[in-house]
Amino acid sequence: MLNRTALYDAHVALGARLIDFGGWEMPVQYSGIVDEHLAVRASAGLFDISHMGEVFVKGSAAGDFLNKILTNDVAKLEAGQGQYTQMCRSDGGTVDDLYVFLIAEEEYFLIINASRIDVDEAWLHECWSGYGRRDEVVVENQSDLWSAVAVQGPKVAGFIDSCFDSLPPGLSGLAPSGLKKNQIIAASVHSEGVWVARTGYTGEDGFEVMAPHAAIGHFWRRVIEEGAGRGLKPAGLGARDTLRTEACYPLYGHELGDELTPIEAGLGFFVSFEKGEFNGRTALWAQKQHGVLRKLVAFRMTDRSAPPRPHYPILNLAGERVGEVSSGTQSPTLSAGIGLGFVPPALAKIGTGLNIEIRGRACSASVVSKPFYRAQVPPQQG
Repeated sequence: MLNRTALYDAHVALGARLIDFGGWEMPVQYSGIVDEHLAVRASAGLFDISHMGEVFVKGSAAGDFLNKILTNDVAKLEAGQGQYTQMCRSDGGTVDDLYVFLIAEEEYFLIINASRIDVDEAWLHECWSGYGRRDEVVVENQSDLWSAVAVQGPKVAGFIDSCFDSLPPGLSGLAPSGLKKNQIIAASVHSEGVWVARTGYTGEDGFEVMAPHAAIGHFWRRVIEEGAGRGLKPAGLGARDTLRTEACYPLYGHELGDELTPIEAGLGFFVSFEKGEFNGRTALWAQKQHGVLRKLVAFRMTDRSAPPRPHYPILNLAGERVGEVSSGTQSPTLSAGIGLGFVPPALAKIGTGLNIEIRGRACSASVVSKPFYRAQVPPQQG
C-alpha cells in the first residue's frame, strides 16, 4: 500500500489527480500543470512536500561530523542559516543532495530527498560508526514525525505572516516575511512549534514550512484562505517539475546520482575544498583540476517538436550519440521545449548546436545559459 501524507484528504477534496511517486500517493496536478505553473510564476502556489525527510544532528561534534560527510562548509553557518549541499561517496558519486540548517548551538536540521530517506539513514549511520568522536554526535531520523509544505511565488511574502499563530520572536527576532534567502526561524501553528525557511524548489521567492502532522492541515487551510484573493492555487508534482527545470535545479536520479558527481553537474560552487578533508574530496578535486568527461548543459529546442524527455538520446550534428537528456519538458513560461543533459565538454559551450532524438527523429536544439528563467528573489545571506 502506498504511503499517504497527512494532507491526503485535503488533496482528494480539492480534486487532485494522485499518482505513485516513490511509494507515496501524491498529487501530480489539480487544475492542470500549466495553470498551476503559471500561478506560481505570477502569484503563488501551495505544494505538499511531506514526503521529504527530516534528520536532526546534535552534539558538541555535530558540526565537525557534518563537515566530514557534506561538500559544503557548515562552519560558515550562523544560527538561523541554511545551505544547499551534497553527500558524496569516496569516489565522488552523490549519495544525496540536501539542505542543512543550523537551528541552535550544536544542532542541525537536514531536509533530505524522499526517495533517499532509507539510503541516507544507512549512510549517516555508517559514517557515524567510523567517526572518531561519535559519542559527541547524535543522529535522529525524524521523518515519520514531520510534514511539510512549500508556498512559492512573488506574492507569498505579502501574506505569509498571517498564516501563523503570531509573529514569532524566532532566531534574530524576524517574522517569516523578514527572512533572507536560506534563513530559518521557529514559529507556531495551532499551538504547535514549526520551522519556517525562506527556501524553495521553483526558482521563485517562497517559504517551506516543516510542521508536526497535527499542525500541517491547519497551516494548509490558512494558506488557502490568506492566498485566496492573491491568485494562490494548490499545485502538484507536475508543476513542481516544470518550475524546477526552468530554474535548472537538479533532481536526484536525474542530474545527480550514485554515478554522477557535483562537479559533473555544475555544482562546484557548493563544494568547499578549502575546509579540509571530507568524503569524496580527492575524487572531486581531481575532476576540478583535470576536468570531467561529461558536463551538464541546458538546451532549448529550436525545432517544432514534441518536448524532450529524460533518457532521450543527445546527438551531435553528425548524428552520433554523445549524451542523454536528464530532464526535459515543455516550458510553460517560455512556450518552448527545454531540457538538461550530459554531453562531452567540447559540446558544452553556449550556442553549440545539438540534436535531440525525439520519437525517432533528430530535432535541433542549442546549448543555452542556465537558468532558463530567473525571478527576482530576496538577497542571499552573507
